[in-house]
Amino acid sequence: MKKLLLGDEAIALGAIHAGLGGVYAYPGTPSTEITEFIQADATARERGVHSRWCTNEKTAMEAALGMSYAGRRALVCMKHVGMNVAADAFVNSAITGVNGGLVVVAADDPSMHSSQNEQDSRFYGAFAMVPIMEPSNQQEAYDMMQSAFELSESLREPVVLRVVTRLAHSRAAVEVHEPAAMQNLGICQERWVLLPGIARTRYAALINKQADMQAASQESIYNRLECGGGSLGIIACGIGYNYVKEAIGDKANILKVSHYPLPESAIHSLAAKSDAIIVVEDGQPVVEQQVKSMLGAEYPLKGRLTGDLPRAGELTPDNVAKALGVEQKPTLAPSAIVAPRPPQLCQGCGHRDVYTALNQVLATYPDYRIFGDIGCYTLGALPPFKALASCVDMGASITMAKGAADAGFFPSVAIIGDSTFTHSGMTGLLDAVNDKSNITVVISDNLTTGMTGGQDSAGTSKFEAICVALGVEPEHVRVVVPLPKNMEEIKQILKEEIDYPGVSVVIPRRECIQTAARKAREARKAKENAK
Repeated sequence: MKKLLLGDEAIALGAIHAGLGGVYAYPGTPSTEITEFIQADATARERGVHSRWCTNEKTAMEAALGMSYAGRRALVCMKHVGMNVAADAFVNSAITGVNGGLVVVAADDPSMHSSQNEQDSRFYGAFAMVPIMEPSNQQEAYDMMQSAFELSESLREPVVLRVVTRLAHSRAAVEVHEPAAMQNLGICQERWVLLPGIARTRYAALINKQADMQAASQESIYNRLECGGGSLGIIACGIGYNYVKEAIGDKANILKVSHYPLPESAIHSLAAKSDAIIVVEDGQPVVEQQVKSMLGAEYPLKGRLTGDLPRAGELTPDNVAKALGVEQKPTLAPSAIVAPRPPQLCQGCGHRDVYTALNQVLATYPDYRIFGDIGCYTLGALPPFKALASCVDMGASITMAKGAADAGFFPSVAIIGDSTFTHSGMTGLLDAVNDKSNITVVISDNLTTGMTGGQDSAGTSKFEAICVALGVEPEHVRVVVPLPKNMEEIKQILKEEIDYPGVSVVIPRRECIQTAARKAREARKAKENAK
């Protein structure tokens, strides 16, 4: 049977059909749809597949490791920067090993369509010394889930599945099979206790597995050498393989790479057949650097490092064709009458009222900074508000405001969203409380994870209690409703808390207008269906 699926949906369905026990994730583009698909899938619901959102990527990785310990197959999903948050547990999971199969999906975002960097998660897989799989199309994304779980259980190691935005968010027909039974290997009989003496033994075992990982890569059905002739050899990784085939078809010697570590013997075979090699990979020059080390500095190797492909940004059919010397077809230039449309906060969004109030209150101080965070409210950095001085990573608003206050700066204000606060902001607030820092934290609560489409927010209805439990004085945890009619009250409360010489928290709370509208539509539909 064939289904038309996004790359993300193919991964999700492949995991369910491979006997998945649970998915653990924090929403982040371009990975969000994987978990959403599993949450909505009838088979997953019937089987009781765990699919509740986690507070952050680290808790997701650790919970999945616990499910693996109990013998079930577990999936962890995150965008590439989420790998930074999960890194402690992820790297150490390679040393503990796994019991039930454990697959970590890292969705990378070359060209930064919705991200603050374009880091390449293949570095993380190599750093942890675990296998990486990288589908070139939606069919492989589906098929690889079964292969990845089996490989994980065979090696007793986590496996990384790396996808990029273009594959995650494009659709293709996928041939699917009947679901396998939910896997259960039983509780692990070993203890994963990484005391130094035990960790040294386990690390040695991980190193000893590298030969098995290399053998699995050499024998993988997802790596193959296609001999079409010519003097130029091509190493085509993941989605780059499609662009190469579109440009030149079978008229070259092509090594398709979708399973890492790199198949060394196949690379040497390609080099022997070629006068030069070009590496086509979406992301950073991970493979290019490794191949250069394998073949030596004298071998003519081309790619992103040499400028034959762009050093930054995603691959496209056009820039790959150009790098391969294929004549470019003329393209239509964008019309001069089409004006650019920068992103902006939704009309009627509560964040707008928050920024209006903040800008008006802070304008009365000789100097001020608002330290921002990751979420749809980051758009407050743009016109008409131009409110934010910084936005670095999840949770950095509070700790940067604290650091500025530690340096004597006043007023130092942080703005953070509800989901981001529970993801990475709570520990920073505790630091500020312990230091009695002179900061004001605005938790702009729209009752959801708005930027990624309205997923559940972990702290909904708990923020006042959390802040008080962390040590903020109860009288300095204030809640307001961000509406124009309440503007004078909001400004008065903000000024009072900014002038308070300590840690204060203001929580503007109003539901995201997108989720509110969605709920209203669903309610109307339910009412109509009931008639």
